[in-house]
Amino acid sequence: MKRKPWTRQEIVARYVDLSGINLLGHDLTGIDLHLANLSNANLRAASLSGADLRNTNLSGADLSEANLSGADLSEANLSGANLTGANLTGTRFNINTTLPDGTKWSEGVYIRAI
Repeated sequence: MKRKPWTRQEIVARYVDLSGINLLGHDLTGIDLHLANLSNANLRAASLSGADLRNTNLSGADLSEANLSGADLSEANLSGANLTGANLTGTRFNINTTLPDGTKWSEGVYIRAI
């Protein structure tokens, strides 16, 4: 029996070490990167819409102009990440999400993508 092609929602890259990887402009819509290490990765202008980024290490990552709409960043580490011009519409954070300035997210905090 022939298997149908994979969909983006079925792509799972949990627990992988992708530190320093260059994914400039890549379409990673709906990918599961739960617990992955993307520290110092180049994700500039990448589409991570609807991605599972829970507990992901994104410290020092370049997420400028990235589409993070609807992504789940619960408990993610964004310390030192560049979010300039990123689309954060509907992005989920929780009290254990570390923001680019090293502080923890809290209800009512406005994260500005400059």
